[in-house]
Amino acid sequence: MKKSDFPSGFIFGTSTAAYQIEGAAAEDGRGPSIWDDFSHTPGKIAGGDTGDVACDHYHRFESDLDLMKDLGIKHYRFSLSWSRILPYGVGARNPRGVDFYHRLLDACIKRGIEPFVTIYHWDLPSALESRGGWTSRDTYHAFCDYVDVVTREYSDKVKRWMILNEPFVFTAVGHFAGIHAPGRKGLGNFLPAAHHTTLAQAEGGRIARANASVDAEIGTTFSCAYPTPYRDTPLHRKAVARYDAVFNRFFLDPVCGRGYPLDVMPGLKRIWKYAKPGDEEKLAFDFDFVGVQNYIRDVVRFWPFQPVLWFKTIEPAKRVEQTTEMGWEIYPDSLYNLLLQFAEYPEIKKIYVTESGAAFKDQPVQGRVQDTDRQQYLKDFMDATLRAARKSEKIQGYFVWSFLDNFEWAEGYRPRFGLVYVDYKTQERIPKDSAFMFRDFLGGKDI
Repeated sequence: MKKSDFPSGFIFGTSTAAYQIEGAAAEDGRGPSIWDDFSHTPGKIAGGDTGDVACDHYHRFESDLDLMKDLGIKHYRFSLSWSRILPYGVGARNPRGVDFYHRLLDACIKRGIEPFVTIYHWDLPSALESRGGWTSRDTYHAFCDYVDVVTREYSDKVKRWMILNEPFVFTAVGHFAGIHAPGRKGLGNFLPAAHHTTLAQAEGGRIARANASVDAEIGTTFSCAYPTPYRDTPLHRKAVARYDAVFNRFFLDPVCGRGYPLDVMPGLKRIWKYAKPGDEEKLAFDFDFVGVQNYIRDVVRFWPFQPVLWFKTIEPAKRVEQTTEMGWEIYPDSLYNLLLQFAEYPEIKKIYVTESGAAFKDQPVQGRVQDTDRQQYLKDFMDATLRAARKSEKIQGYFVWSFLDNFEWAEGYRPRFGLVYVDYKTQERIPKDSAFMFRDFLGGKDI
């Protein structure tokens, strides 16, 4: 497989997120976010890790971008820290925070690297969380103001914007399961957070389009998981349909003008309790592209002991031999099938794979990281993307997660997703063999 096998103009890049790599958590006027609070709460993060320093990218972005350029990577997806720009979520801007992203954008452009900017990647300012966070409609309004600020400020330097990163994950895992920040639990938190997030997704798109340059693309990204039935029976197939409605369609369908998929998931109809007149019409927006982010396949079975959802998943460790360091099954056809599923939506114009990658037990040996498992993973998932792109011209990009090893949320620093190894004690960067493979691929070599 080589780059020329892909359609002309197909984009390849790599991705990161602000809280996971920047560090400088209390420097230059940055306000705290929910992930600062959550990571400093005992027992919430594996190993007691925090993002206080992370990869120290805030101070090292110039050399990190030099390395990116050396590896031939010309498209870089990263996120803005809301609380670095607006320390209290609303109100006065932090000039040093605003300036940091100007310097980062300028440094990308100087090196011939195109920035793909995610406006919100989970790090809600703590000041907003203290007033209800995403469970409060006020946060929707604050988010709209934030989008207005950043899309005006950086419109001359950014041509591709992403409004949200994985709304299902930060609402469900952070507001239903309580495993991620802010640690809220239950449907009473998930449903209002989900509705206000869905409103923010569409209205953020409208604001960005009004402010961005005329040639800019406005998009958003979705996590998705490929479900297959435990057995081919009507009950298990219905369980798969419910799973798909929750994990893949709950935030996608509304933005496409189809409304929440409540015909399949009637147990979630209480979401309208948190709506106001006219909300249903506000949920849709005609995005220029959507980002697809897939890491897992799930085997799903009907489960009568799980009210509302009526399904459960079978843990990968109980059904496959090889998993990633995160315990996730390696199943390239999950990405292939989901890309084609998304491509079937007539409302979707263009699709980028905005994250794809895996964590393995990487260890430097004499200054080299021989991550053969990751190399094979990337080959297989890029091949899955290629096969899908041959069936749908909508599929036009693939971004590796992640450029650097980083703070992996509740898992701390143990899982390493990066193309580049980070020694967190010294902050030394060591490109892994997968980084050199990706460099060779981008340069036209067969891999």
